[in-house]
Amino acid sequence: MHDTGEPEEGHNSIPKGWLLFFFGVIIFLVWYIVSFTPAISGWSFYKGFEKEMAKSVPAAAESAATPGKYSGQDKEIAEGKEIYSASCAACHLADASGGIGPNLSGTLKYGSTPADIYESIANGRPNGMPPFLPQLGKEKIYKVAAFLETLKK
Repeated sequence: MHDTGEPEEGHNSIPKGWLLFFFGVIIFLVWYIVSFTPAISGWSFYKGFEKEMAKSVPAAAESAATPGKYSGQDKEIAEGKEIYSASCAACHLADASGGIGPNLSGTLKYGSTPADIYESIANGRPNGMPPFLPQLGKEKIYKVAAFLETLKK
């Protein structure tokens, strides 16, 4: 042996815990790549998202299919007027002649049918009209749409 007095590494081996950790990380990475690479497993976040959206489409189609159900019903139109006064009059004025928002008593830019009015209120429009579906809900929006139909000149 060569006894030089200098410390040497000799035949030291890697601690077993570190070795297990190293191989565990390699196994995890291989599993992760195989499981979540679309070219290998076919998994995709977008496919899951599209499935969830497909489940919710019938509800959206149902809500858009009945926006005119309160047309001509005096009680619901009166309730729609109250809802309008509380939620819409700040921007469109009490008589719907337009303030910050556009005039609602004439021809509307995005359509004047009950479905178009519902779409505008529920989902909002670009350049200032926020969506009110979360605050009001479908039924209240139907009533506001019925009230706005009565304002057409």
